[in-house]
Amino acid sequence: MLFHMLRNHKCIKRAVINDINPDLIHCYELIAKAPKELIERLKDIERNFYSVSLSAQKDVYYAYRTMFNSDNVHPDERAAILIFLNHTCFNGLFRVNSRGKFNVPFGRYKHPVICNEELIMADHRLLSSVELIIRKPGDYKLISRNLSRYNPNFIYFDPPYRPLSVTSSFRAYSNSPFGDVQQEELRNLFAHLSNLGCLVMLSNSDSRNEDGTSYFEGLYAGYDITRISAPRFINARAELRQNLSEIVIFNY
Repeated sequence: MLFHMLRNHKCIKRAVINDINPDLIHCYELIAKAPKELIERLKDIERNFYSVSLSAQKDVYYAYRTMFNSDNVHPDERAAILIFLNHTCFNGLFRVNSRGKFNVPFGRYKHPVICNEELIMADHRLLSSVELIIRKPGDYKLISRNLSRYNPNFIYFDPPYRPLSVTSSFRAYSNSPFGDVQQEELRNLFAHLSNLGCLVMLSNSDSRNEDGTSYFEGLYAGYDITRISAPRFINARAELRQNLSEIVIFNY
C-alpha cells in the first residue's frame, strides 16, 4: 500500500509507516539511507549461494537462517539476510516460532533473484522521505500522535489477519497474539480516527463466526465493506492454493 500510494499520488506531503517487526523496519531504513551497502551485502550472499551445487544450496539457506536467528549478527547483515530468506524460503513466507525464531523451510526455487539492484534503488528513491517507526505490540493505538497537519489524513491498517474460521490451523506469522480483543480495540480506534475526520482503510480476512456469519461485518457495522479475491500460495499442496476472499473496510 505504501509503495502504491507513493508511486501514484505525488501530492503526498508526509508519509509514516510502522511495524512491530524491527528487522523489516531496519531493512527499509537501510534501503532508504544506505542502499549501496545493502546491495553489496546481498551480492556477497548471492555469490555464496550460487557458488555451490543445487543440492548444497539448501545447506547454505539453513546456515543463513541459523545466522539470522542468532543474537550476534549486525543489524545491517540481518537486513540483507532477511531479503535472502524471503527470496529463497518456502513461498516467501515470514513466520516465527514461540521463541521468536524464523522457522520457514527452504523453498527449492530454480534460480531465485537475491539481489535486485534496480528494485532496491527504485525503493530507495521512494523511502528516502518516509518516516519509519518500530512499534511494540499495541503501540499502533498511539497513531493519533503522528497525524499530520495536512488534512485529510489517510490511514491504512494491515493488522494480523483473523483466522478464516474456528478450525483454521494457521493463526499467526509472529509470536505476538492478536485475538478478538485486539480486533475490537482496533475497531474502536478506527471509529475514533473517523470522528477526527481521517480517511481510514483496513484489510483483513473474510473471517466467519461459528454460525457462519461474517465476523467483520458485525464488528464494523455502519462502515463500507467490500470483498476482493486475493491469491494464496502458502500451501504444501499446489491443488489447494486458490483465491480467497478478503475484506476491505473504509469510512469514505
